Amino acid sequence: AISLGGPGATFWMILAGLLGMSTKLVECTLGVKYRQIDANGKVYGGPMYYLSQGLAEKGQAGLGKVLAAFFAVMCIGGSSGGGNMFQINQAYKQFSGTFGVLEGQGWLFGLIMAVLVGIVIIGGIKSIAKVTEKIVPFMVAIYVIAALVIILANISALPAAIGKIFYGAFSAEAVGGGFIGVLIQGFKRAAFSNEAGVGSASIAHAAVKTNKPASEGIVALLEPFIDTVVVCTMTALVIVITGQYENFTGDQSSAAGVALTSAAFGQVMSWFPYVLTLAVILFAFSTMITWSYYGLQSWTYLFGKSKAAEISYKVIFCLFVIIGAAATMGAVTDFSDMMIFAMCFPNIFGLYLMRHVVRDEINEYMDDIETGKIKRYD
Repeated sequence: AISLGGPGATFWMILAGLLGMSTKLVECTLGVKYRQIDANGKVYGGPMYYLSQGLAEKGQAGLGKVLAAFFAVMCIGGSSGGGNMFQINQAYKQFSGTFGVLEGQGWLFGLIMAVLVGIVIIGGIKSIAKVTEKIVPFMVAIYVIAALVIILANISALPAAIGKIFYGAFSAEAVGGGFIGVLIQGFKRAAFSNEAGVGSASIAHAAVKTNKPASEGIVALLEPFIDTVVVCTMTALVIVITGQYENFTGDQSSAAGVALTSAAFGQVMSWFPYVLTLAVILFAFSTMITWSYYGLQSWTYLFGKSKAAEISYKVIFCLFVIIGAAATMGAVTDFSDMMIFAMCFPNIFGLYLMRHVVRDEINEYMDDIETGKIKRYD
């Protein structure tokens, strides 16, 4: 966001993250409410199901089916783009840039990662969960601690950095197309970061063990706050404090993404780019296997829940890992943004139409807590 819109884009990312908390609450509540569980206990959920079933309950079955099918197609594209090619491309650029190996051989890096991704996703949602629950806390801890060390070591520069963020957010002379351009870049990257409104996260949340949809919605609303408002803001402060964004502003090449973060951290900690490389690869890996599940759910919604349908999707997904590592960053980013943006249209429209359903679920959940039907732990 900063590489394309300057420091001011951070402000709009934060605002989008806060607004996204309510969106996440609504879509994940609906994801649990309208999920389907087959005879083997396998869960199917997400916008495809709450759009088709929820709108059918409102007498709009035709509209629901159209929106669900459109979302499913776009989600498959999003899983290939933002959830796959973008991730592996950033990981490859950071790896080759840091270690100076495999330059010009992105396909080889992609092939290695495709094999690893394939091993995990063949095992299904339980296998994906086991891997991500080990990777995510480790990589977040490394990243957050490093960011805090840099911010605290340069605490005197913090007020000026915050000032640049606010000035850039409302400055007509800001980069990235002026005020509107900065706002758009902030909101685009926030949606990419927390997926609020995109609908994809509700697919994963639908698999939880709960009989109270609103309880999962309340858990889910913390995600945009943690990853966009907290973690992304910490990243932004490191970038602005070190001044590295001035070397990258407006750059839409492959260097503009993870390389900007690497340069900012590396200016203070010369060894950190090596640690960041590990973190980026782990981030990319966990994101890819998660998005493979989102895409698979959409694929089976369209083409049936057969074993052949599952295998065909997983093979195609792994092929896109190789393609993404070898592709140019500009093309990957544009495709990813287009697919994820398209996912928002049917999802947010459906969320608005079913807002009363969510309100009733939340009221029922809160009443159960107040009456003691659900035990409160203080």
